[in-house]
Amino acid sequence: MIIVQDKLVSDELVEQRFVCNLNACKGACCWEGDYGAPLDEAELPVLDSIFEQVKSFLSPAGIAAIEAQGRYIRFEETKEWTTPLIDNGPCAYMVYDELGIAKCGIEQAWKAGVSDFQKPVSCHLYPVRVEKNEELGFEALNYHEWDICSAACELGEKQQIPVYRFVKDALIRKYGVGFYDELDGAALFMEGQKQKK
Repeated sequence: MIIVQDKLVSDELVEQRFVCNLNACKGACCWEGDYGAPLDEAELPVLDSIFEQVKSFLSPAGIAAIEAQGRYIRFEETKEWTTPLIDNGPCAYMVYDELGIAKCGIEQAWKAGVSDFQKPVSCHLYPVRVEKNEELGFEALNYHEWDICSAACELGEKQQIPVYRFVKDALIRKYGVGFYDELDGAALFMEGQKQKK
């Protein structure tokens, strides 16, 4: 475990290799799983404010699910706010591109310059999951291993890109450049220690 600022960072973020391979998985993380994308409370009013802007980038089924359930829902099992699902399957904000690869409709609107919100930070950070302990007041960053991402692990190994570097932009978005630079420094130190052995 690495301590960066006041965050606990799993060694796996440095040791595990990972690069999304959408041609292999087709974006399965957008439709697999038991619940939608975890949302920070600060993102809830954002989803409310951008819905009309992103609506045209969503599927009819997604729009129907959002209008029926809300722009976000409370997943009671984990006590988290999440994106709603279409019939307990795909994320309601998911769309397919012309190659049949799942994409985030929110991100498509952002790429088109229609919205200034890229997508939920939990999606941007994936495969890193942030666990908060409100009582003790700390956050832990863990690597979420999922068999649907085996092709991403293979590609990451081939390109020798550790998880934390793959999610660099997302880490900077959530915690700032200083946090990322400290994590990078710690990772380089760990790598140097390994080579000495």
